[in-house]
Formats: sequence, C-alpha cells, structure tokens
Amino acid sequence: MINEQLINPRSIVVIGGSNDTTKPGGKVLRNLIENHFPGELYVTNPKETEVQGIRCYQNPNDLPEVDMAVLAIAARFCPDTVELLARKKNTRAFIILSAGFHEEGEEGALLEKQIVDIVNSVGGSLIGPNCIGMMNHHHTAVFSKPIPKLDPRGVDFISGSGATAVFIMETGMTNGLIFSSVYSVGNSAQIGVEEVLQYLDETFDPESSSRVKLLYVESINKPQKLLKHASSLIRKGCRIAAIKSGSSSAGSRAASSHTGALASSDSAVDALFHKAGIVRCHSRTELATVAGIFMHKPLKGKNIAVITHAGGPAVMLTDALSNNGLEVPHLESPELLSKLYAGSSVANPIDFLATGTAEQLGEIIDYCNKDFDEIDGMAVIFGSPGLTEVYDVYKLLDERMKTSPKPIFPILPSVVNVKNEIEYFISLGRINFPDEVVFGNALARVYNTPPPAETAEMPQVNHAAVRAVIEGSKDGYLDPEKVQQLLDAAGIPRAGEAVVTSAEEALSEAGRLGFPVVMKVVGPVHKSDVGGVVLNVSDAGTVVQEFERMIKIKDTTAILIQPMLSGTQIFAGAKYEPKFGHMILCGLGGIFIEIMKDVQTSLSPVSPDEASVMIRSLKSYKLIQGVRGQEGVNEQAFADAIVRLSALCEAAPEIAEMDINPLLGNSKGVVAVDARIRIERNME
Repeated sequence: MINEQLINPRSIVVIGGSNDTTKPGGKVLRNLIENHFPGELYVTNPKETEVQGIRCYQNPNDLPEVDMAVLAIAARFCPDTVELLARKKNTRAFIILSAGFHEEGEEGALLEKQIVDIVNSVGGSLIGPNCIGMMNHHHTAVFSKPIPKLDPRGVDFISGSGATAVFIMETGMTNGLIFSSVYSVGNSAQIGVEEVLQYLDETFDPESSSRVKLLYVESINKPQKLLKHASSLIRKGCRIAAIKSGSSSAGSRAASSHTGALASSDSAVDALFHKAGIVRCHSRTELATVAGIFMHKPLKGKNIAVITHAGGPAVMLTDALSNNGLEVPHLESPELLSKLYAGSSVANPIDFLATGTAEQLGEIIDYCNKDFDEIDGMAVIFGSPGLTEVYDVYKLLDERMKTSPKPIFPILPSVVNVKNEIEYFISLGRINFPDEVVFGNALARVYNTPPPAETAEMPQVNHAAVRAVIEGSKDGYLDPEKVQQLLDAAGIPRAGEAVVTSAEEALSEAGRLGFPVVMKVVGPVHKSDVGGVVLNVSDAGTVVQEFERMIKIKDTTAILIQPMLSGTQIFAGAKYEPKFGHMILCGLGGIFIEIMKDVQTSLSPVSPDEASVMIRSLKSYKLIQGVRGQEGVNEQAFADAIVRLSALCEAAPEIAEMDINPLLGNSKGVVAVDARIRIERNME
C-alpha cells in the first residue's frame, strides 16, 4: 500500500498552495522549499500565477504528470481532484491535509470512501485525510514546525494525531533526538499505524534502516497486524515504544464474571504490547526518554553505576532505579578513591563532588568498564551551579561514549546554566536526559519489557467434543454439565461433582463423593454473597438441612456438590475482546480476586513460557511458591491449566467470558473446583 512515490517522489504538487504561510497550503510548500526538496515542485491555486517563487497552475488539468500530490483544499473538492490526478496525471501518492471527512459525520465519510476507492483502483498510497502530512530525509511534506533533523539513523515515528506528533517531536528534539521518518496518519482512511509498521517491517534493511520505532496510537484497529509486524521488527533487532491513549474509559461496560470485570480493552492493549515486546509509555516525556535510551547501547544487566557530582539527583535516581527492579550495587575501590578529591565516595552512587574534574570523571568511567565487572551500565549526572563552563566534561563524556563497551547515559540537568554546553553536546550527535527520575523510571520500563513471545504450540484438545457442546448450546451461561464437558475436552483437571435438585439426590451424591463435601448454589453469580457456599459438610443431616435452605436462595436452580479439597485457591479465566481475541488471565482465586485484583493477562494463544511468566509476575507469587510452612502450588500444573484454557478458547471462539474460580492448587497439581462459561456469537 505504501509505494515509492510516497517515500521518494520525483515530483510533488501542492494543491491549494498559498503565499500565506499561516495556511497549511502555504506552510507545506514553504517547508518543501526550505528543506531543499530535490525534485520538481508544482503548485495549483485558481487565484495565483506564482506562489512563493514557483509557477502556479490555476487549473490542475494543466499540470504535467506528478508523483505525489499534497491536498490543502476543502474536503468537498478532494474526490474530483484525486480522480483527475490519479487518472490523467499518473499520480500515485496522496497526502490530504484537509479536515471534514469521517471525523465530522456521514457526508464526510462518503467523501473519504470515494477517495480511498479511487486511490486503491490505481494502486496508490494515501496518507490522511485530516493530518499534518509526512516527512523523511527525501521530503518534508508537512505543514507543521519544527522540522527535526532527518537522518536514516534516526527514529521512525508514526502518530495517529498530528498535533501530538509535533509535541512529541519537540520534546525529543530538545534532548537531541533525530528522526528518520514521521508519519501523521490522521483518519487512517487507507494507511494507518499498522500499515506503516507493516511497510517498515517488510522493507527493513539491517544495514540502512532505523532500528527505533515510536508509536502514538489513539485506536488499534488491527491488533493482530500490529502484533505480527512489531514482533517481527523487534526480532530483527529493532526497539519499539508506544503510547496508547484513551485508557480511562476502558472497562466501563458491565461484566457478569470476575474475568469480565477485571479484563478491559486497556488491559488488552497491555497484553498486546507485552506479547509483542513493545515498551508501553504514558506521556510524551516518557516516550521521548525511552526513545533516547533506545538510541544508546542496550543495557544487558540490571546493575547501574550512578556517577554524579551532586548528591540530591543521585539519591533520587537511585530511588527510581531501585523501586523499579534495577540495582545500584555497593562498590569499593581504595585505588579509585585515591584519584578523587577528599570527601568523594565510590560506594555507589559514585560522588566526585561539585569540584570534580573531567579527568576524574574519565577515571571513574574507566574503572566501571575495567574493574567493576558487576556494573552493566552507567548513568552520569553532571550539571553546573553556574561557576564555570563544562565543555571539557561533555567533550570527555562524548569520547568515552564512543569507546565504552557498556552504555553510558548522560543526565544533564542544568538546562539554563549550561545551555550552550548542552547544545554543543547535542551537536556531537548525542542525546541527553534532563530529569534523573524520568530517566530512571524509563530505563526500568525498557529493561523490564520482555522480548516478543515465541509462537505458542497449543496442546491437543478434543475439538469434536468442544464443538458439539458449543453448537448444541444457546448464547448465555452454560449449565454445569456442559461446563464439565468442556473442561474434560480441554484436559483441565476438575473435582468430582454432582448437580442435584432434590434432597434425596443430594444425600445420594454426597455419599458417593465421600464426606466432607462442599455445597454451592447453581445460578447466582456471586455465591458467597448470598450465602450460597457451605464448606465441610460432614454428615447426612447437614446435607439435607443445607439443601433445603440453599435451594430457596433467589435465582438458584440446583445445588452443586463436590468433595472438600485442600490447597491454595488460584484463578484462571478468559474474556473475548473484540478485534484482539481472547485475553487469558490468572491470579489468586476465591474472594481474593475481588479484593486484591492481582491478575496477569496475556493474549491467546498462550505458550507454556508465557503462562509461567504470568504466574511469576503476580504480586502474590510468594503465596503460590508457599510461605511460612504453607504448601505451595505446582507451577507447571498451573501453567498447563492456563495453556489448556487458551487452547479451549482457540477451539471455541464463541466463549465470551470464562472463570475457573477457584482452581485449587497444591504441590501435586491443580483441580478446577468451580467454573462458569458464557458463550456469545457475533461478538465483533
């Protein structure tokens, strides 16, 4: 869909070009001229004969053939203009800056569809409408400012919002970030974030392509495409960070199960990014900071040396790193200490005082590389109270960064006192970080983001039995017998049980299962809340008494009887999220799932390795391991149940929500004690 004419056009026409550079048609032309577009430039405007020194065509019919068109005219004129250019001028790339399309209503949506149909019919590319344009080192077809330094070694940036793209670029540029390309996709009528990512993946060249990609996404319309191409790029050696905005409204829909209440569209985004290996960010500053970290050597371990001439920032950075799973290990070196001024410390943070010199900084960096084997990376904090210039320090820092085998991250907080020195440092091609806490949090986020998940191999399930249950059931919650059949078909161990509707049946089945038993109501969602769960029923009289009481509870249709088992209550569940597919969840079970809300989520299909990571990422993981003499849970069996739950969802995409709660676990294995499954067709 993205073609050569869009990326590297030989000629560009600005439709609606203007001498007024406060208008989009004037500014985009000015940007193309000022940034020395090497090809032919044309302009159309019915009222002008010359625009910004370029001959102007009053009628587009008079134009020669042209590779790319940038439209800055009213929406209602765009379809006919695109038709003319596509059919008569051999134009194959279009950027429509104009608003007034599907974002404004049905009439605009029809105009947008007309344009897409025309562009598709000639195999063309369309960016927009309702965007600021796109730019790379070949052309700057945008109406915005500033224009960043454009270099193939820079960052590829794709944004769903034009204004936000400008703000993120500004944030990154002030830190020294350079860009390879910027795509503002606007309404994404033909080309959205996913399609640009696909193009970057399919054309990736390890010798010449950028290895850093940034995304600002307002809606993910094709999550599987994004997952596929983001994962592929990361496996090729790229690093990707993204903001997905609009999370606050997620999860507002009513849900009838624990899983439905805990899983939201935003947790689906988290799961997607986690599976792809994308670092998720939540602000412009964080995204720009993560991008800056990506442009340095990768951090291969979690031990950081904090090198500073100021105590306060070092302490705050140490806190940020330590609180997010990175380490600032204690160091000792009398030899290094002897090379520093009295009062310095090498304990880590390595503080060489406000009077410290460039030479001393060089000694410290050399020791971190050659003597402190446990150190994986260095964060250097160096500003100035305004007494002296610090060009020599920043020059040394640049030189050491060229040769250091370990990453060196420069934190330069004196944005006023040493403004000129920082500009000099950036002119050397360096990126700096002005805030130590923002940097520390971002570094931890990068380090803690796992690589893309490997392709999951699903365990065998009895597909015929699964389909027989689903196809023989109506939408809604399945009755307990059918739930048992699905669990058996998926190979998920379950407790022996019986569903009874009379006291006589209850007595008979309790005797068959063996005392003590558990009795639960069938029907109400939250059984405990209505007095619908009784544990340790150990004699026939209590069975009858509790049956008579429980069967009268509102919405109860039957009573479930199970043997009383022991172990830790854990939980596994699934929820279908439109476009994303099934989200698979796990955590502590019973009432703890509601109180602690400590769950981990992944997108199906889930591999055994992914399931193990989910379990170990729980805040309550120590309870699953077993603490203070308590028996732990067999993690392999728990992971296997999660994987089999995922396989069940792959075989039965009609599953809308599913809870196995509790899933009772001990050192021997796990057993499903209670489960609910709701099916729904046509969920998209």
